[in-house]
Amino acid sequence: MARFYIQAVRSWLRDHFFKKRKERKERESAFVENGSKLLEKLIASCNGRSIPIRNFSAQQLHLATNNYCEPHLEYWYKGSLEGRIVLVNRLSDAKILAYLTINDIVISAQMSGHSNVLKPIGCCLDTPCPILVYEFAANGILADRIYVSRVTELRHQPMVWERRLKIARQIAHAISYLHIGFSRPVIHMAIDMESILLDENDVPKLSNFLVSVSIPEGETEVEAAGDFWSSKFKTPEIEATGKAMEKTDVYHFSEFLLELLTGEELYIDKDSSLTAYIRNHAQGRCISKIMDPTILAEQQLQAVLDLTLRCTEDDPQRRPTMVDVTKELRRIERFVPYD
Repeated sequence: MARFYIQAVRSWLRDHFFKKRKERKERESAFVENGSKLLEKLIASCNGRSIPIRNFSAQQLHLATNNYCEPHLEYWYKGSLEGRIVLVNRLSDAKILAYLTINDIVISAQMSGHSNVLKPIGCCLDTPCPILVYEFAANGILADRIYVSRVTELRHQPMVWERRLKIARQIAHAISYLHIGFSRPVIHMAIDMESILLDENDVPKLSNFLVSVSIPEGETEVEAAGDFWSSKFKTPEIEATGKAMEKTDVYHFSEFLLELLTGEELYIDKDSSLTAYIRNHAQGRCISKIMDPTILAEQQLQAVLDLTLRCTEDDPQRRPTMVDVTKELRRIERFVPYD
């Protein structure tokens, strides 16, 4: 009997040893592969500038998040690292998403100096899909404060118009920086309410650079990988040519503006354009009937609606740039008359 137990213990120890060795090798392999990809992209995109990115182990993040037991938002977990509250973005265990998460951390790092971008702290590379660590955003996502249905369900106070307008201008400025702040313009490609988080003072933080893409040097457009885009993010130029440009972000921003105005999530029939949607629902009707009833500033509303229409032109060349959009929103904020 004693010999049987000894053999059983030896067998368990052997299996445990081989299992642990296999897990260690998998972590080491993931770290080398993900780390080399991250280093390659940082070197290619940062022009020699030093961008500090901390590396955390999978065990550190398990401890920091108490085994991911407290979701702050979908895929986002509240954690504590070295006495600091953080957001841990654990997108998936699927290796296929590794490239996208590395893309996110690289662009976030480049943008980390902008006050309206969610600042990255570090990442974990020893998992099949890297896990990202960001500054904490205490007030969640903007969608929960704008969409009337969510505001009601979560019993939030509706966001006042002045705050909405300021957020629109701040996010426009962050996107403008993506377009003009680097040697090669970066297109965000996924601007929406879910991609904007709010800190404890309701300062908006742009995030989600998973599918953002740089325009090649000497070019004005870039191939848009169709597999990633929901119908909400299809624009006339992507539908027609499969390519995106800086003005693609302008079109997406117009969707964001319209949702700010109406307080409703935008659903567009696949056979309709955003421009047609706005004109069919807005033009010829009293503006107060299509806008969030908590907003009373009708003059500013009309100005923002006019700007939204200009941003939805089917011809990208007729849309304003994001720099122009930012300037216009600042003028509307200040009640400065149009030229």
